[in-house]
Order: sequence, then structure tokens, then C-alpha cells
Amino acid sequence: MSDQDDDIILADLDDDELVQQMFDDLYDGLKEEIEESVHILLERGWAPYRILTEALVGGMTIVGKDFRDGILFVPEVLLAANAMKGGMAILKPLLAETGAPRVGKMVIGTVKGDIHDIGKNLVGMMMEGAGFEVVDLGINNAVEKYLEALEAEQPDILGMSALLTTTMPYMKVVIDTLVEQGKRDEYIVLVGGAPLNEEFGKAIGADAYCRDAAVAVETAKDFMARKHNRLAAG
Repeated sequence: MSDQDDDIILADLDDDELVQQMFDDLYDGLKEEIEESVHILLERGWAPYRILTEALVGGMTIVGKDFRDGILFVPEVLLAANAMKGGMAILKPLLAETGAPRVGKMVIGTVKGDIHDIGKNLVGMMMEGAGFEVVDLGINNAVEKYLEALEAEQPDILGMSALLTTTMPYMKVVIDTLVEQGKRDEYIVLVGGAPLNEEFGKAIGADAYCRDAAVAVETAKDFMARKHNRLAAG
């Protein structure tokens, strides 16, 4: 951190400057600064939802684009997401009180037999950064665990991750079970993981394959926009 950054007193910035500074602080993964800025905006009368969308989601959108374009890498994105989580921890109870609209809800988990979770965790963090509510089931999830979570949480999106070629086919088991139960069309199913590709996603009946966390966020937003449009038209 340069001396110039040390001289910035967040409380002295006007609203626009503070939001811009939050973009920079998110980008640099500065959790304490983000938490301080969220408190300052709340004290200035900003609604929690406005802080979420304009400051946090706005900043994470920049992080997501640079990650997609190869300018930022996983360690930096994890730091940015961790800083965002600091801000979210302050806003979450306030958002619940105000009944603020959310972009959508996602249940995500690594499939049975697979204990890899860095990619999944990154997707979850980036989705939260985009304003989604995320329920993370962790690793090694059998079909029953997914079904229970879908029933309990009623999400818009089911996300499944696998890093082993041997566990990839289990995604089809989950999707086939949803089809058998007549529930497949209730959810947007997104799959990801290093050994997967678009053809595999199509073959198992997923709605989309997402090659990384940035693509997952863009894809999820796109599907949610279409869903909202359909509901509005209907």
C-alpha cells in the first residue's frame, strides 16, 4: 500500500468518491476498509439495498470482468470476495429486515465422491457478490442431499461442481432424478469444474456449463432475467 492510500480518510469523501474508493478497496481485497465504508454510508442514510447494489455489486462486477479477461487470478478474486463478505455481513440482517429484493437464490454443492471445493467456493462468493442468495452444501453430496436442499430452500438455481472425471457422471444422476420426479423444469441447472465442457453439460441435460466463476455469474444473471421476463409476460 502506498503512502497516498494511507492518507485517504474514508469519512472525508463524499458519497460518489466513497463508492469509487470502495470499488478500489474491493479490487484490492481490503476487508476492514470495506466494512468501514459500509458503516459510513449507513450513517449517511443510504438504504442497505442501495449499498449492496451500487457499491458492493458494482465493485465485484469489475472484479468479475477482470477475472474473466485474465487480468485478475483466483487468489486476488478470493481476497476481493472476502472483503465483500465483510460488507455483506453488516448488510445481511438489515436487508432481511427491509425485505429487499434479491437477484435470485442458488443451491450449490460438489457432487458425491468429490471433495474439491475451491472452484465451488469461488462461484458461491462471486454469486453473493452479484446479489444472489447462496446456500452452499459443501462437498461429497449425494442426490438425496441435493433434493432435500431444493425442497427446503426453493432456489431458482442448482449449481453442481466436479473436479474428477470419475465424479462427473454423478451430475446426470441428480438431473435424471429431478426429471423422474417431474421437478427438472423448476430449476435452472448450472454445472462446472475443470474436466467438464459444453458438450458434457448438454449431454447430461444441464441448462449451461460455466467454465469459471465469472461466467457462472453472467449465465445466472442471464437466466434470471429471462425467467423474470417470462413471469412478467405470463
